[in-house]
Amino acid sequence: MDNRWHEIETSGTTCTPLSVRVYSNEGKVRTPPLVLYLRGGSFLAEGAQCEELPVAKALAESGAVVIEADYSTGSCNEFPAVIDRAFDALDCLSNSRKQYGSAKSLLFVAGEEAGGNVAAGLALKARDRMPGKLAGQILLSPMIDPLMASTSFRDADKIGMRQRWAEGWSRYLAKACGVAHPYAAPCQCTRLDRVAPALIFTAEDDPLRDETVNYAARLRDAGIQVRLHVFPAGSGWTGLYRGEGGKWLSAVCDEFSGFVQDLKN
Repeated sequence: MDNRWHEIETSGTTCTPLSVRVYSNEGKVRTPPLVLYLRGGSFLAEGAQCEELPVAKALAESGAVVIEADYSTGSCNEFPAVIDRAFDALDCLSNSRKQYGSAKSLLFVAGEEAGGNVAAGLALKARDRMPGKLAGQILLSPMIDPLMASTSFRDADKIGMRQRWAEGWSRYLAKACGVAHPYAAPCQCTRLDRVAPALIFTAEDDPLRDETVNYAARLRDAGIQVRLHVFPAGSGWTGLYRGEGGKWLSAVCDEFSGFVQDLKN
C-alpha cells in the first residue's frame, strides 16, 4: 500500500495546497466505495503524518478506496479553516470519482476522534452545500462535545486524554468567540434532518461514549438512518487515540460492508 503524500488541486478558497494519501487494495472491485478519511490528533497534531492509519488501511483492504486528507496544514487546526479544507477535499473527491473508483462509487466521509468531529461537521455542510452527493458518514469516537461534561468523560484521566482534549477544544474554537457553530460542535446542532446516514462506533470504556451515543440518538430522532456499534469494555478500542489497531478492526470492516450494502438496497 502506497503511503506517500501528494498534493491535489481544489476549486475551494484555501490558500495552501491540499495533501492527500490514498489507501487502496491491488484487487480493486468494480465500483469501490470512496472514503474521505480524517485522522484524529485532538486538533493538536499538525502536518501530514507518516504513520498509516489502521482503520483507513483496514477499510482499503476490505475493498474501499480511502483518501486521507491533511486538514491541519494551512488551517492551524482552527475552525472554520479546518472545515473549509476538509470540504475542499470532499468536493474534489466528489468531482473526481472516476479517478479513484467509478462514476457510480458511493462517497463517504469518515473520521476518528477530532477527525470524527470534522467528519460530522462536514456531513452537515455537505447537506447544505452539495445535497445528495454524500452517501454516508462514518464516525469513530467523534470528539463532538466541547463541554466535556458527560458521565463517561470522567474516565478521560484514566487514559491520559482529559488535558489533551481540553487543549484541543481550546485551539479548535479559538476564533469562535464563545459561540460554537453547528459545523464545529455537531452535538449542539438543532437541525440534523436530511444529513447523510451514519455508521457510528464507540466502546463501553470510551470516555467519548456518551456524547457519541447521544449524537446517534439525536440523528435517529431526526429521521436519519443510523447504525451504531458499541464495543465491549476491554476491547482495546481506546488504542484508537494512539493510532493503534486491534481485533476490533475486523468488526469495523464488517459493519462498514453491511452499511454500504444497506445503502445500495
